[in-house]
Amino acid sequence: MGVPTNKRSSMTFFSDGRDHYSHRVRIVLAEKGVSVDVIDVDSDDKPAELAELNPYNSLPTLVDRDLVLFETKVMMEYLDERFPHPPLLPVYPVARAQSRQIMHRIERDWCPLVDRIEAGGKDAAAARKDLRDSFVGIAPLFTDLPYFFNEEFTLVDCCMAPLLWRLEHFEISLPKSKQAKPLLDYMDRLFTRDAFLQSLTELEREMR
Repeated sequence: MGVPTNKRSSMTFFSDGRDHYSHRVRIVLAEKGVSVDVIDVDSDDKPAELAELNPYNSLPTLVDRDLVLFETKVMMEYLDERFPHPPLLPVYPVARAQSRQIMHRIERDWCPLVDRIEAGGKDAAAARKDLRDSFVGIAPLFTDLPYFFNEEFTLVDCCMAPLLWRLEHFEISLPKSKQAKPLLDYMDRLFTRDAFLQSLTELEREMR
């Protein structure tokens, strides 16, 4: 990921270049224009420094001076508060709560399916079908609003974009139907954003 020119801070992000959880945070960093040292880490060969910083020795890990974060939703909200422009959560409490609840549902409903697909094995085919059917089912939600339940790009979209980007890599094809068109248009809006393009690693660029 290229370092944006509008330098704001110096922080370190330990990232797995293939991982959708790491990707969502890289999108936020790019949207905010944060100057960050992104360290690509092989999940099978982690540096000793990571275990010293993070009690779970997990990826991704965000380090900002003395602060170490190792849960992605916490990282994303921290970055949104630390660098308030552009805002990536709604201003009003009800809308903010709704966005947080949608992110929770993404983690409960779709991220486990992606994790099962990536793990392979006998369960992967069923997970592919469930993920495809679920995404096609929500496609009409994007008929009236350009982003997920919002006029503006938010943290919810930062969670969605990495999953949708990986569909082709997972051998999941969305139908070119009238029902699915709003979702396909939403994907185009996500994937053409400058920050999204900046966020991609070489491995992720090869996924599509």
